[in-house]
Amino acid sequence: MKTSHPRRPAPDAKFADPATPLLSVESIEVRYGGIRALKGVSLQVRRGEVVALIGSNGAGKTTTLRSLVRLVPWASGRATFGGVDLAPLTTEQVTDLGVSLVPEGRAIFPNLTVRENLELGAYLHRDKTSIRETVEDVIKLFPRLGERMKQEGGTLSGGEQQMLAIGRAMMARPSLLLLDEPSLGIAPKLARQIFEAIAAIAASGITVLVVEQNTRLALEVAQRGYVLLTGEVAKEGSARELLDDPMVREAYLGG
Repeated sequence: MKTSHPRRPAPDAKFADPATPLLSVESIEVRYGGIRALKGVSLQVRRGEVVALIGSNGAGKTTTLRSLVRLVPWASGRATFGGVDLAPLTTEQVTDLGVSLVPEGRAIFPNLTVRENLELGAYLHRDKTSIRETVEDVIKLFPRLGERMKQEGGTLSGGEQQMLAIGRAMMARPSLLLLDEPSLGIAPKLARQIFEAIAAIAASGITVLVVEQNTRLALEVAQRGYVLLTGEVAKEGSARELLDDPMVREAYLGG
């Protein structure tokens, strides 16, 4: 895929070093009224990694992703992407840095065609050739979309809509892709295809932070993971360590 060379590289070459976090989150706290949704979440994602964020409903996984793209305000804490402080930025400015979010529920435009949905994801682009090439890359990643380019998004199956949502995010040529529950409500076979595509996206050079309730599927693709419990990081480690961890196995893998 041509997306191995993102349009917006990190500001400093040192972030290409696997030892240096591309995304660094330090003690982020988010409150909804008097409720502390995040209670000092800290995590790191290095360039080229797939990192899984797992936990039960209400653990704060979605809030973590939304906070990173500045859709929800922080009460305290710090986050940087490629050394750039995210705190003063708008969502559009974070996107322009090279961060794309695929939200839970997909949020495609049901009355627009597949092609139109994809082209909307390239709104930061100006070069028609680049847009066309990126569409071709998305079709290579998700051949089903290539067969349905003239269909309205609302006529696609749930799995196909998720492919479209990921493809639309890829049209922005991100350096960091944030995925919120990509397998939610999708048949197991299509869910596995989507995670195979996520692995291919990472292999192309794009860094991935994925929130996912299907813990086994997420950790099969990820290199590392974090377990969120009521707004706090309860555990972290390599994917293998988490798969073998008794608490993770009991709580999220069925024993």
